[in-house]
Amino acid sequence: MKGVVAIAAISIAAILACSTVVMANPPIIEPVQYEQYCESQKVAGTGVIDVSTSIVDKRLALEYYNVLAGDGDFELDSEHALSENASKLMREVGNKTMPVNLFENTKMTYSGDVPLVGGKFLNSKSFYGGIGANFQEVFSVTQMEKDQQTFFASTDPAGHTKNATLAAQLRNMSPVHLVGMNTKNTFNGTWGTDSAWHKIFYKDIKDHQQFTGNFETEKLIKFHENPVPEPVRSPCAGIDC
Repeated sequence: MKGVVAIAAISIAAILACSTVVMANPPIIEPVQYEQYCESQKVAGTGVIDVSTSIVDKRLALEYYNVLAGDGDFELDSEHALSENASKLMREVGNKTMPVNLFENTKMTYSGDVPLVGGKFLNSKSFYGGIGANFQEVFSVTQMEKDQQTFFASTDPAGHTKNATLAAQLRNMSPVHLVGMNTKNTFNGTWGTDSAWHKIFYKDIKDHQQFTGNFETEKLIKFHENPVPEPVRSPCAGIDC
């Protein structure tokens, strides 16, 4: 019996040794009947502030939350744009125009005796085809000036394009998979970020920052995974295992 088990173990080991392993998370296929969401606003005034946005889309592996609450002098110029078809949402991220599934842009100022409390969370859920990366921002401030972009891409923007040349251009521009935030802040109070990227038995990245006092900050958080499979040469290539 032990001999049979040993032979079986050797056979399994041989099969594993000869197999080609690739690590790739392909872009999510866009639905034909895609959906979009757009919201933009400009607000200026003094008083009670209560703002919240929540976007969860399993077809994009997307989870996003953004909240603000305070009482003081407030100005806000913001945009939220969501498209399950990324080629319909071309935005400038950094210095490049690219197709994305979620784009958020915020310009904000606040001053008040009551702290402005806020938070933001963006997650690419691996269970639904994302890469398992996320970040969150939290703050409690009596004064703040903010200029911020948040961006997310998870789908193949050329999935329904019949023109081969256009499809190649879109895929060349596509940042899939991408989770990120670019922000410039001046604040008096507490502001911080936590970001993480985890793959079981493979990857574990964590970053934490928090500042309390009177600060100016510039921060870029970006998680990116190229969805192209990485070929791994079998150690038994050319040998009949």
